[in-house]
Amino acid sequence: MSDAPTQSAPRTPDPGDAGVGVGGPLGTPEAPITPTPAAPSKTVTRPGDRVFTSMATGSAVFISVLIGAIGAFLVWRAVPALARNEVNFLTSSEWVTQDINHMAFGVLDLFQVTVLVSVFALALAMPVALGIAIFLTEYSPKRLARPLAYVIDLLAAVPSIVYGLWGLLIFAPAIKPLALWLNENLSWIPLFATGSGSIAGGGTIFTAGIVLAVMILPIITAVTREVFVQTPTSQIEAALALGATKWEVVKTTIIPFGKSGYISGSMLGLGRALGETMALYMILRTTSKAFGWSLFDSGSTIASKIALGYAEFNNEIQAGAYIAVGLVLFILTFVVNAAARAAIAGKRA
Repeated sequence: MSDAPTQSAPRTPDPGDAGVGVGGPLGTPEAPITPTPAAPSKTVTRPGDRVFTSMATGSAVFISVLIGAIGAFLVWRAVPALARNEVNFLTSSEWVTQDINHMAFGVLDLFQVTVLVSVFALALAMPVALGIAIFLTEYSPKRLARPLAYVIDLLAAVPSIVYGLWGLLIFAPAIKPLALWLNENLSWIPLFATGSGSIAGGGTIFTAGIVLAVMILPIITAVTREVFVQTPTSQIEAALALGATKWEVVKTTIIPFGKSGYISGSMLGLGRALGETMALYMILRTTSKAFGWSLFDSGSTIASKIALGYAEFNNEIQAGAYIAVGLVLFILTFVVNAAARAAIAGKRA
């Protein structure tokens, strides 16, 4: 006899067996099992979360209230002087505030000089900052990128008065031949026409704008560089896998990804340029001639005018004239920030 175990034949299911196969008793389909819905989970808020939320909300409210209070203060102090003004504040270029009974002051020339020198500085700084950011993130060896970034960031730590001294005593004489050449050969362009400033002395918007561009360069470069670094590696590798060159990767992947950050950094730089005081106060020269939208004009920006007239504040009414000008600068910065946010939102859409 064989000791091998015997295998029993497989059992044929009985139609009467309940739950066998797909049929129930008498071959009827079995009812599907409906899962019991899970009880909703209860969100647990820890004390630390409540404290952090309260602090964050309080900080946002405090900053909003503070900005509103600054604006209200400027309006409150400017209204008495504006009520005594005998000329149109927005369209006049006069500035006579010594006699509070016959005040005549306007912001037109100050506004124009502020806008021209700031936009000129921004136009010079933006392409240079973009090139530096691309070089540091994509082309520079890693052992050089960090030291170079530190050196550029240190430009933001130089005091404004040092920039003013450098611009007036060293840079202005060095840039004088270029300024004279532009004025002699391109004077048919309004920007390079002979203006109210002294090209030989260097106290022009041309000189001040270049110095201001150096001052805002580290701000734009730092923000742009940090945004470019965040470009997803998968997108860069995908572009390289498709045969893109290094420049094509930068043009089609890195710049589009970091465009909003580049615009944000530029607007931060523009805000710094609009409010710059000491450097422009030292370089620009006050003049009684009309402003003609030339880079070789001179004059005062809003901030430098306030600094220049600070020592003349004999009473609250006279100070209110300068505060009214400061209110214009306050509003201008809000307009610039709103325009930047609108541009960024449009790019994302």
